[in-house]
Amino acid sequence: MSVFSRRFVVGIDEAGRGPLAGPVSVGVSVLKRRRLRVARRRFRGLKDSKKLSEAAREAFVRTMRRAAREGLLRFSVALVGNQTIDRCGIVAAVNIAMRRALLRLRVAPERCEVLLDGALRAPKAFTRQKTIIGGDATKFPIMLAAVAAKVRRDRSMRRLARRYPKYSFEIHKGYGTALHYRRIRRYGLSPVHRRTFLKKIVKNVNLKMKSDSVE
Repeated sequence: MSVFSRRFVVGIDEAGRGPLAGPVSVGVSVLKRRRLRVARRRFRGLKDSKKLSEAAREAFVRTMRRAAREGLLRFSVALVGNQTIDRCGIVAAVNIAMRRALLRLRVAPERCEVLLDGALRAPKAFTRQKTIIGGDATKFPIMLAAVAAKVRRDRSMRRLARRYPKYSFEIHKGYGTALHYRRIRRYGLSPVHRRTFLKKIVKNVNLKMKSDSVE
């Protein structure tokens, strides 16, 4: 089967692989090949999600929802939390989220060409797939998936910020900024921190606690 006989183009990307806290997010977009040009016109200005403002990303996701209602595209985002990341590892957690997002869309592997960003790999059933370094900046279906994944994860981190206000998750979104490390050193780890990403911090905090208790 040639690539052009596959009716759908699927874009896949993740957000939140590297942060010290919170979930990882995987976005999937599905577009009919014959309507790709129409969809691109609808999303003029779309680019690498990291180069868009938060307001612009939110606006593009609203446009995605309208386009989905009109049948121009479909998309889904799945989150996997920090406990699964600690138990299974980040690669397995990303794959779990990817499978969940694909299942929600009921994508038929034999009818799709899949484009993935970075080092991602789709399930083996998707025999026609291509991993593209920097695909989130060059391939339209991946750009859509990346924006959706980023917006969903950022919203999740804002909710966690309301639950754990001491950590300022709404500012750094769980990434390893100087502010975040200061909060960890001051308050310890929250229930949503990834312990496996913070082994050295945990060890240092435990040593400090022991030292303080001796004094």
